[in-house]
Amino acid sequence: MSRGKKLDIFIGADIDDSWSEIQSPRKTTISNEILEPSKHFLFFKKEKRRGKTVTLVGEFHLPSNDSEATLKILKKKLGCGGTFKDGWMELQGELKDKLRALLAAEKFRFKNGH
Repeated sequence: MSRGKKLDIFIGADIDDSWSEIQSPRKTTISNEILEPSKHFLFFKKEKRRGKTVTLVGEFHLPSNDSEATLKILKKKLGCGGTFKDGWMELQGELKDKLRALLAAEKFRFKNGH
């Protein structure tokens, strides 16, 4: 039996109009506010996804082209993959210490203890 992609289907019942899809609310709100790097207060999260460690850093308040350019530079310097979703940068691996040094060089600030 081959391992396929898991289907993520949300189906719920509603008495009035037969079947309907259950809409789950967005986990984070996307802010339209744009801040300069010295005004950011970033913090780190570590998650496991399919058995692999992922480092999340955010929340960024940058224009989309600036955030993508920053992510591209970080991925190249760290030698890892990553993406930008909902104001958070997700990088593959446990990279908190290296990432902190690179972002501090770009003049980003961090919350206490992170």
